[in-house]
Amino acid sequence: MENILLTLELARRIEFAEAEAAVSCAETMRELRSGVETAVERVCGGFAIYCGPGSPVTQAVGLGLDGPVTSEEFDRLEEFYFSRKEPVRVETCPMAHGSLFELFGQRGYRVTEFSNVMVRPVTSTEEFPATEGVDIRRAGRDELDLWTLTVAQGFAEHFPVTRELLDVMKMFASAKSTECYLAGIDGRVVGGATVALRGNIAGLFGASTLPDFRKRGVQTALLHTRLRRAAETGCDLAVSLAQPGSASNRNIARRGFQTLYTRVKFEREFKA
Repeated sequence: MENILLTLELARRIEFAEAEAAVSCAETMRELRSGVETAVERVCGGFAIYCGPGSPVTQAVGLGLDGPVTSEEFDRLEEFYFSRKEPVRVETCPMAHGSLFELFGQRGYRVTEFSNVMVRPVTSTEEFPATEGVDIRRAGRDELDLWTLTVAQGFAEHFPVTRELLDVMKMFASAKSTECYLAGIDGRVVGGATVALRGNIAGLFGASTLPDFRKRGVQTALLHTRLRRAAETGCDLAVSLAQPGSASNRNIARRGFQTLYTRVKFEREFKA
């Protein structure tokens, strides 16, 4: 499979597709959960998103990809979060303008996380064999709670299954242009995954399998189904995220994905 070369234009496509997914999650949360504050603001060429304190969606995405970032714009970014008593967290692409990194240094930001952005071409001619013994179906709107709980339980050894986690996952699953899939073995639901279809990019996330059913081809079947769906809708690129050196990173690489770049999370604590 031919390697994909990183360009600023491609980085913009990927980062803004993910930003759209996060914005859509915030909009869905606003519609479905009254009393929960959500907010979105265009700033520094990207988006600042707030979906409640401590939410994994509460962060800024896509900054610095449209040119220089000024101190005044950066002030707006910090005010967006500090006014809500929340740390500033910025998922940052290495193709962002150098002025953004200068501002991180000047204002005392620290690096708290790395994530590999992994990509794979999508073509309508590629064929994906079925996985024997694993049935995949798209989850109905009335099955989103089942999907959420199944995927969360599959991640339980890494992330505790909390009410907040389930709520955030359900908001992502309910967002526009997002499709959820369930995997079954012998009539039992044993795993699930999601694809977000935006801007000819298929974002693959939320894939997990219950511990007792691993190493039986569930993840391969879920991946093939979502790649097929991506091709059907005209996507030309699939994107997935993984921590460098993790089991997920290795598994995704074995399925034809390459690491296009490593994203860095910069963070500054809120101080009253």
